[in-house]
Amino acid sequence: MKVYARRGDSLWYYSQLFGLPLNLICDSNPEVTSGSDLLKAGEEIALPGFTHRDYEVQALETIFTIAQKKNISADCMLLLNQEKGLGQIKTGDVLKVPLRITQNIVNPKKPYDYQTLNKDIERLKEVYPFIQCTSIGQSVMGKTLHHIRLGKGKKKIHWNGSFHANEWITSAVIMNLINDYLRCLTNYTPLRGIPCIPLYEQAELSIVPMVNPDGVDLVLHGPPSESPFKELVENINQDRLDYIGWKANIRGIDLNKHFPANWEVEKIRKEEKVPSPRDYPGDLPLTEPEALAMASLADKENFNKVIAVHTQGEEFYWGYEGLEPMESETIAEEFERVSTYKSVRYVDSHAGFKDWFIQEYKKPGFTLELGRGINPLPLSQYDTIYQKTLGIFLASLYI
Repeated sequence: MKVYARRGDSLWYYSQLFGLPLNLICDSNPEVTSGSDLLKAGEEIALPGFTHRDYEVQALETIFTIAQKKNISADCMLLLNQEKGLGQIKTGDVLKVPLRITQNIVNPKKPYDYQTLNKDIERLKEVYPFIQCTSIGQSVMGKTLHHIRLGKGKKKIHWNGSFHANEWITSAVIMNLINDYLRCLTNYTPLRGIPCIPLYEQAELSIVPMVNPDGVDLVLHGPPSESPFKELVENINQDRLDYIGWKANIRGIDLNKHFPANWEVEKIRKEEKVPSPRDYPGDLPLTEPEALAMASLADKENFNKVIAVHTQGEEFYWGYEGLEPMESETIAEEFERVSTYKSVRYVDSHAGFKDWFIQEYKKPGFTLELGRGINPLPLSQYDTIYQKTLGIFLASLYI
């Protein structure tokens, strides 16, 4: 919600007036040097976690009686309706009334495609302007690879989803996790009993919610209309009736078999020797823009740990070739405790993002396998999946 400062106002005053954490207001307005500084009259200020609604004045009502009726401070009303004098409102006038956001914006219980992701990110940016939303690159088809960042701490934790196209439910889970966290931050409410403001202060969270947007849309909507991609995927898919088994990017390369971590092993042993709906590691590692963008992000950001979210199996993998640090085991024990997912140190697999990250940086990396069944997992599993993942999300921030 945007307001216009009056003479004598400060960000600190707004934090008291609206019941918002001062650090979130400051982070929403980085051009203001200090929360205690007096603002310039007319300066536009963003207040996170609020919107406003129109209210039609009834007979005999004043700003003060309306504020009392809405259980808010009268000065909130005066701030939002500066063009109205104290004694100038009359029956039928329309005033702005601030409304605290207490419900989630993200609706994860539907096929979660790229358009849905874009709309949710735009709305989250509008309501929670202290998050930073940037691009780390583009997919083969030119879709933006969104990167969301929030938090101020020294620890840098990265999450990503939908490396595999038919695992699109992971993007829905991650976006809902972000939304829950943001809502609890602005409302001073705990998340599963854990206060969120200390997490925000001690950890910086990096999220790429949909690594493979072209593939996700292919699974959910079928072949694109554009050439040459329509002809390309139809040729790769051969005589299959649909695309629900498709894991690869739009060029038929499995992005999680595409990193230079014993990539040659996967290249030799995989049956797929040409672009395929799944498991083809490519002719060389890191040729695809989606994988290159993820590698560049990790190179640039110096993450303390990474979590790559996949489906399915209700387990997670955390070792690679004995290169994982000792602290990974402690983290894995906590992830297992809060989720009931099975902790698996080693699995016979190479060339994944987690494998590469551990190999390159000798830091904790995890691959989560959410839910059970055949991909794409049904939305009927969503609530169970979400609750188990929420525990791991919080643990990734506090441990």
